[in-house]
Order: sequence, then C-alpha cells, then structure tokens
Amino acid sequence: MNMRNWIARGAACAAAAVVAGAFGAHGLRESFDAKQMEWWSTAVDYHFWSTPGLLSAGFLSSTRASRAAAWCLMLGVVVFSGTLYAMALGAPRWFGAITPIGGVLLIVGWLLLAWAARKHAAERA
Repeated sequence: MNMRNWIARGAACAAAAVVAGAFGAHGLRESFDAKQMEWWSTAVDYHFWSTPGLLSAGFLSSTRASRAAAWCLMLGVVVFSGTLYAMALGAPRWFGAITPIGGVLLIVGWLLLAWAARKHAAERA
C-alpha cells in the first residue's frame, strides 16, 4: 500500500474527529449525562491526537515499521475511540472491556512511529 494514502487517511481521520467533537458539543450535550459526555470527550481527544501519527506515517519512507505504525494507530482509533463513542451513544458498558485493546494499539503505533522516524533519519544521514 502506498504510504501517501496514510496522509489522506490521517486528514480524513482529523476531519472526522472535528465533526465528532462538534457533534458532541452542539448536538449531544443536552441529552447526555456527565458520564456519557466524559466518554465522548475522551474518544474525541484520542481520536484527534492520533491523527498526527497517521499523517506522519504517510511522510515516512514505506518501511515495515511505518506501515505497522499506521495500521496500529488507525485500528487503535477505531477500537479505543469507537468503543467510547458507542458507550456514550448507549452501547452496553461491557464495551469498556474492549477499550484498552485500542489503547495498547495506540501506544504500539506511536512507538513504531518513533522507531520508523529514527530509522528514516538514520538513512538520510
């Protein structure tokens, strides 16, 4: 897969995070209780802050580490933020047991991105 596609995915992910944030702030605040709002806000935060990693992966050379980082970050957003969004919208609370898997994927994604960036810098030196 062309790593430039990750730039497009990262930009789309950022746009989706902004939409989710606006939807939470303007469309859901009235109907959510405090816990639902907390879940939604956390989902938006992690969703948005993962997008620079996706964008960065697209700018790195297409290495195994950069591809793995991009996939881990994308799947991490889907699992971590997705389960929190779902719970905020009324999904069963047991979804919360899945959320940490997304968190681990995000951590691994960021570490792989650091490794890929270091490797890329070493190749350019």
